[in-house]
Amino acid sequence: MGAAARVAAAGRVQGPYDNNQAGQLAAAGGDASALERRELGDAANLVDTALGYLLGSEQKVTVEGAENADEETPTPGAAEAAAVQDRLRKWADKELLTFRVQQAERAAVLLGDSVMVLAWNPEKQRPTLRVYDPGFFFPQWDDEDEDFPSRVHLAWELPADDDAGLKARVRRVTYELGSISEDGEDGNERAAAGGRQYPWEPGRSSNVTCYLTDAEWLLEDLKNGETLERLPMDKASFRVRSDGTELNRLDLMIDFVPVVHIANTIPDGGEHWGRSVLARVLQALDELAATDSDSSAASATTGTPIIGLAGARLPVDRATGRPQELEVKAGAVWQLGETGRMDALDTSPQLAELRARVDHLLERIAANSRLTAAGLGTLDATEVPSGYALQLALGPLDALIGMMRLAREHKYRLLFKMVQRLYQAGRAEGRTAGETLPARLAWAPPTPTDRGAVLEEVVKAYGAGVLSLETAVAMLMEAGYPIKDASEEVERIRAKAEQEATLRMAEAAARRGRDDEEKDQESGEGEINAAA
Repeated sequence: MGAAARVAAAGRVQGPYDNNQAGQLAAAGGDASALERRELGDAANLVDTALGYLLGSEQKVTVEGAENADEETPTPGAAEAAAVQDRLRKWADKELLTFRVQQAERAAVLLGDSVMVLAWNPEKQRPTLRVYDPGFFFPQWDDEDEDFPSRVHLAWELPADDDAGLKARVRRVTYELGSISEDGEDGNERAAAGGRQYPWEPGRSSNVTCYLTDAEWLLEDLKNGETLERLPMDKASFRVRSDGTELNRLDLMIDFVPVVHIANTIPDGGEHWGRSVLARVLQALDELAATDSDSSAASATTGTPIIGLAGARLPVDRATGRPQELEVKAGAVWQLGETGRMDALDTSPQLAELRARVDHLLERIAANSRLTAAGLGTLDATEVPSGYALQLALGPLDALIGMMRLAREHKYRLLFKMVQRLYQAGRAEGRTAGETLPARLAWAPPTPTDRGAVLEEVVKAYGAGVLSLETAVAMLMEAGYPIKDASEEVERIRAKAEQEATLRMAEAAARRGRDDEEKDQESGEGEINAAA
């Protein structure tokens, strides 16, 4: 559990930065002066900016080959791919996939990892999708070389509720792959004898299934040193499903663990965890907060300076007979003696230096986080001589987003594969047996593109016959043109082209008819003149 513990620790550290509470975290560690630290939301700005560029303007579920379904001669399997794509998009709308992706991705960008869990809902007749804190995720690998864990725990502490009479508890949800023969029920024993045939692998028998266990333990029943893996089952209280089924090694009738772990970055070799966008600039954020605090103190002494008086006649409090304190305010008049003098402490140079240091730290944070000053919006537009220079300035940001999307590519493919298989396992209407089709999540471009240049390139390439109409429309969609569906747009373009071609043919036929009439008329006039 060492790696999972590191993920939980990262959440405890980076979460306070996101909520402007890093000073309180440092104070809890013994730094009393940290409570005066000024935090102005720079960490949250980094997270939200990276998230915005990662997600782009929209995300779409696409199935390979679906774009060819509307062609005059569609490729084999295109109609099936289009049907699967339509069903997945309807599921995404019903399950609020865009909202769930926002939840999961913000946690991944901030904490380095995120977890999504799928479950079949018999009442809704569709898979449901939920997002969990990565600090609750405890995967167990039988072999470190495996791509996916064979057992996954989701565990968290439930606080006591005095009003409801509930004590503090620990809840653990476990998904585990195991042999069907391990279950003692007669039905599963008979299934294990010849193996179980899953609808996504017709003709092939399998003896593997996924078991679900959802249980709670009272904290007072747990001893010190007991690990999450070895909680006493004799003291567990198992949860019950809405239909009365106890969730104790419940056979889910699937051969995979319906949990998808998303890493923010490509993990190092032998690791499975990602890295937060804040990880490399945490110290810079600390220095920025300290500099802001110093700048605030310096601005206070600049606006209301420290003044030294010599030879001044101070007013006396009649009640106590002691000199009264002088206040620095507009309209104040102080009487000085013949040798009196007033000196003011000028801290404006120090304030200017502190503000320059703030700008320097922001530049370092933008460079080291690879979000760039142009990406964060702090780059002065007058400093950019051309669009090409802006593109070069955004180069590190494009590389960062490309790496982050690459780390997620196969995870979302896995998510949509699980969705299709859960539909098949739930025997939903219209879901037949057969292999699942590869689907992916398509992202919009992260940075602005020169739409005029893309349009000119597409027109020239399509006119020269080196690009198909489908590819040309796809390029325009990636450039940000408001095209909702590529296949529908292609159909509209072809219909309009056919209409214009029909109109041109009609006009040409009409012109030929008029020319023939004029020729006949001229020929008749010539014959009349010859006869005359």
